[in-house]
Amino acid sequence: MQKEAGIHRGDSAAERVGDTGGEVADRVRQVIAAVGVSQREFARRIVMDPSKLSRSLSGARRFTVAELARVADTGDVDAAWLLGSGAQADPVPTGRPATRTRRTAGAAPADGGRPLQIVRETVRLIAERGFHAVRVADIAEACATSTAGIHYHFPGRDDLLEAAVRWCMDEDTARRAAHIAEAADVAGELRQLIELQTPYTRQQRRQWSVWLDLWAEAARSTVVGRLHVEYYRQWRETVADVIRRGVAQGAFRPVDPEIAALTLTALIDGLASQVLATTPGEPGTSADDMQRALLAHVDTALIAR
Repeated sequence: MQKEAGIHRGDSAAERVGDTGGEVADRVRQVIAAVGVSQREFARRIVMDPSKLSRSLSGARRFTVAELARVADTGDVDAAWLLGSGAQADPVPTGRPATRTRRTAGAAPADGGRPLQIVRETVRLIAERGFHAVRVADIAEACATSTAGIHYHFPGRDDLLEAAVRWCMDEDTARRAAHIAEAADVAGELRQLIELQTPYTRQQRRQWSVWLDLWAEAARSTVVGRLHVEYYRQWRETVADVIRRGVAQGAFRPVDPEIAALTLTALIDGLASQVLATTPGEPGTSADDMQRALLAHVDTALIAR
């Protein structure tokens, strides 16, 4: 038997489901309505690009087998019913959340379902060991399932890696939005963003460890490369928007917001890399050093006198 070497690529990742009459898309719409969330939120729960979900529902793109497996798990419906090849013993009641009566021992928690559990455990293991050191068997053990159970939702390496990157992006975006909402002014918003990106806690260091590992993958993977570009476009635009408003209010110097955001985010990345290379408590660049340097940069380059 061939030894399993890390997360591998599966040939079934490209399997698409025919839907000439739109019946599959219609059943997926029923599931979304029954779960009672927005289409974007449902895409987050099944770890799928919202634009891909939208195109699949409109008929411009066909669902893959794995995507429908994640839809079935999240909506707690039979995959055979989604495919139109079996009767649904527990019809989806449009307008109320789907039940979880079929969950069994070792099943994923109800607050997200098996796909999100797989992705969360994958991210945790990547942070601890590095992407290429993580085997599907490790993820299966962490999720109390089998390797076949992992491949059922994410057939290949690229599928799982894309889902892990997208989940990290969504989590990071949500945290940024919450922190900005707490600030009293634009200068406070910028300080909140800096604090959020400074790896003080174990969770923040883990998040940065994942990002550093995924940066290396972005140089080799077209899928991750596209997500990397998308994430940084959103991240820099968030920073640029804060700076733009600060300039308009007279709180910041009249700088180019895009250039200032590019400079600040590059400083954050470089300093965070140095912090992660330093063992906490040992000589080197600490999280405190990073935050002081970033705040000094903001004070010198941005704050209006």
